[in-house]
Amino acid sequence: MSALAPALQAFFTQRLITQRNASPQTIAAYRDTFRLLLRFAQKQTGKQPFQLDIDDLDAPLIGAFLTYLEQGRGNSPRTRNARLGAIHSFYRYAALEHPEHAHTIARIMAIPTKRHQRNTVSYLDLGEIKALLAAPDRSTWLGRRDHALLALMIQTGIRVSELTGLRIGDIHLGVGAHLRVTGKGRKMRSPTLTRETVAVVRAWLKERHGQPDQPLFPTRQGRALSRYTVGAIVTQHASTAAVDCPSLTAKRTTPHTLRHTNAMLLRAKGIDIATIALWLGHETTQTTHIYEHADPALKERAIARTATLGAKPGRYRPPDELLAFLEGL
Repeated sequence: MSALAPALQAFFTQRLITQRNASPQTIAAYRDTFRLLLRFAQKQTGKQPFQLDIDDLDAPLIGAFLTYLEQGRGNSPRTRNARLGAIHSFYRYAALEHPEHAHTIARIMAIPTKRHQRNTVSYLDLGEIKALLAAPDRSTWLGRRDHALLALMIQTGIRVSELTGLRIGDIHLGVGAHLRVTGKGRKMRSPTLTRETVAVVRAWLKERHGQPDQPLFPTRQGRALSRYTVGAIVTQHASTAAVDCPSLTAKRTTPHTLRHTNAMLLRAKGIDIATIALWLGHETTQTTHIYEHADPALKERAIARTATLGAKPGRYRPPDELLAFLEGL
């Protein structure tokens, strides 16, 4: 057996699981990256994965793999960069355990992430929100479940992975009603629930009849919904809502669109970026600043402060001190 196989096994068992205590989502993402990479390397070299050495996965092969991801699998630059991040993480570990491959590792670590265009934040306005919430057929069990699910996502802005992990015991509907959410990096947060959402969720729980450790939004068979199923639910009801709200046809409505919608609702109420970052579970406010750029009200206020085009520039005149004092009271 070559050095690659034991190094990769130790990377997962010792580094990710034991030392870093990485989340199941992180382990699954890294696992999928190396499954794709090893199958690609097998086709390129003719060697079985257990026969591959670290030097077989050199910079030219990794570069060809990244190209394959974009051109052969249709992955976006974001996905390509995420796969490269997993590869870099392994080679940082391999650099310490196998310094004899330092030259190969250094060249791979020098492969840069790819710059990509940032998409415009897509979110729903109030009319579209009402249409989406009205779309599920609440005369059926599935419709009532989907209505509660959509209402909770829009009002709290939780990620789809957080939603699928919610259990009945994570909902608190008494004084200070809130959700207990485990987000990225195992960070805990507790989004507050409005009275309207509390009423919807309370009605759903009364019908749900489950134990605290059971999924809040189950399938008919009682299992937790998958991320794919939640996406399909949102897409289905967005298509239904588009009949009465045509503007929805121009938007790709996904679970993440509902997360953006919640952030924009908070921003429209004047909530500061730092608070929104805490509410959404962002690591830093840098991620949350996209909502500053997407807020049309901020841009309108900026335009209102600018001089009319073609106006003659004037000299600054300080306000009357007495009037300024009175206006400042």
